[in-house]
Amino acid sequence: MDEPSGPHRRASVELLRAEAADELAALVHERLRAGEDPWDFMEELPTIDELVVFTLRAEHIEADGGLRPTHARNQRLLRQIAAEYPELTRAVWRLIGQENTHRRWDATVRVIGPHGR
Repeated sequence: MDEPSGPHRRASVELLRAEAADELAALVHERLRAGEDPWDFMEELPTIDELVVFTLRAEHIEADGGLRPTHARNQRLLRQIAAEYPELTRAVWRLIGQENTHRRWDATVRVIGPHGR
């Protein structure tokens, strides 16, 4: 097996979704307090399931030494998450279809090119 096993399955999807819903509410609150118009930012926020996938992805990356994965490794990681959590498959495939899956909703993160340059 050439891929590290990553973190062990940590919680049910329902619990992960509840945590993600809290995080999403905090993101919305933060943007509103900054004076942003919800009509301008709501569509760019991730869905609850996308946030769950991002959290699981971050855990896998941390377990693998914390290095940002290559594009190919990222694709394998997302597919692994879909295999471990079938309920998240739709969100995983949406993210696989996007060029930049790294915190696209966060105005403080600026990724200029496909490799962050």
